[in-house]
Amino acid sequence: MKIICIGRNYAEHAKELGNEIPENPVIFMKPDTAVLKKGSDFYIPEFSNDVHYEVEVVIKISKGGKYILEENANKHYEEIALGIDFTARDLQSQLKGKGLPWELAKGFDGSAVVSDFYSKEKFDLKNLKFQLKKNKETVQDGNTNLMLFSPEQIISFVSQYFTLRVGDLIFTGTPKGVGKVEENDELEMLLEGEKIYTLRIQ
Repeated sequence: MKIICIGRNYAEHAKELGNEIPENPVIFMKPDTAVLKKGSDFYIPEFSNDVHYEVEVVIKISKGGKYILEENANKHYEEIALGIDFTARDLQSQLKGKGLPWELAKGFDGSAVVSDFYSKEKFDLKNLKFQLKKNKETVQDGNTNLMLFSPEQIISFVSQYFTLRVGDLIFTGTPKGVGKVEENDELEMLLEGEKIYTLRIQ
């Protein structure tokens, strides 16, 4: 299983981090060991003092392929979830400052939280509302209608470089409002107003 992540897919998030709006999807990867076991707490790693939450819509590849056309891409996934891409922002800044890859800051153990999956047929994926609450306060309020690149565009683009296989996950990018987690914080992910995942920070 590959975990493919899309950076800067919401213009306001790119701006809040001082990044340019990309012309093509920005791609990075997480190893499968990054997936946090369901029901587990998230432990802030010892190498970072500035871990940020980033809530995202996640799609699961149900039909593999290479060089997938955008108009056929919707046939390659059937389910969606919400996820949190945890980022060691201080480490990421150091790596970016040296022109180095981000993987240490993005792919560490437990850095990919994934909720249960739901049939995409239940939702309007072009107008899907999702939120993240921290200690009962809404900190991220997203809608897929603000994506720079749709799931279909992402699948088509990624498949030009990587063969997609059944079970691969794609984190589709985070909206504005990312921020730091502290010990004893509680995070809640909501999909169309319904709470679907709760996570404790240790």
